[in-house]
Amino acid sequence: MKHGKKYIEASKKVDRNVELEPVAACALLKEVKFAKFDETVEAHVRLNLKKSQTVRDTVVLPNQFRGEKRVLVFCKPERVKEALELGAAYAGDAELIEKIKGGWLDFDVAVATPDMMKDVGKLGMVLGRKGLMPNPKTGTVTNDLKAALNELRKGRTEFRSDKTNIIHLAIGKASMEAEKIAENLTALLDEINRKRPSDVKGDFITSIFLASTMGPGVRVAVAKNEKR
Repeated sequence: MKHGKKYIEASKKVDRNVELEPVAACALLKEVKFAKFDETVEAHVRLNLKKSQTVRDTVVLPNQFRGEKRVLVFCKPERVKEALELGAAYAGDAELIEKIKGGWLDFDVAVATPDMMKDVGKLGMVLGRKGLMPNPKTGTVTNDLKAALNELRKGRTEFRSDKTNIIHLAIGKASMEAEKIAENLTALLDEINRKRPSDVKGDFITSIFLASTMGPGVRVAVAKNEKR
C-alpha cells in the first residue's frame, strides 16, 4: 500500500515496536495527525480467542464525541407514545417494518420489545447487513424501554470481535484532549476484560493499537494476564 508524504513523515515519529501508556499514546496520536478535518480515533484490540469464540457487548464511553443517536423502536401500538416520550425518533410495528423492507434506513440503532421479534426477524437480511438488528445480548431486545433509551442516548455503543479476533471501535476525535480519549479506551478495555471467556489461558488482550483516520498506528501497553 502506497502512502503520501505527510503519512510517511508522521510515521517517522512513531515506533510501532514501543508500547506507550494510554495517555502518552493518545498524545502522540494527536501530535502526528495531519489531516485538515477532525479525524476519528479508532482502537484496534486483538484478543486471544478460540475459533468458536467471539466477544460481543456494549460500552458507554465516558466522553462522547458524536451527536445523539436516532433510535427506532419496534413495539406494539399501545407502547408507541411511551417510546416517543422517552426519546425514540421513530416507534411502531407493521408500518415501520414495511417501510424498512422498501429500503428506508434513516436511523442509527433499533430497539425491539420481545413480542415484536417474530416480525422484526423478517428484516434479518436488511438489518443484519447494517448491524442494526436488535439483539438481547446488546440490550436492544427488551421490555424496559426507559433503561434502553437512556443508555443509547448517552452513547452506548456495541463492539464485537471480527473473524481475526480483533475489536475495532471508534473511541474519540483527534480534537479531544489526550486524557479524555484515554479514558474512553480504558472504559472499552474494562468491558472487554469483563467478557473474557473462562477457559482463556495466558493473556486475553494481546495487542492494542490506536490510529486516527489518516494517521499511523500507535501501540498501547497491554496490562498482562488481566482477568476481571
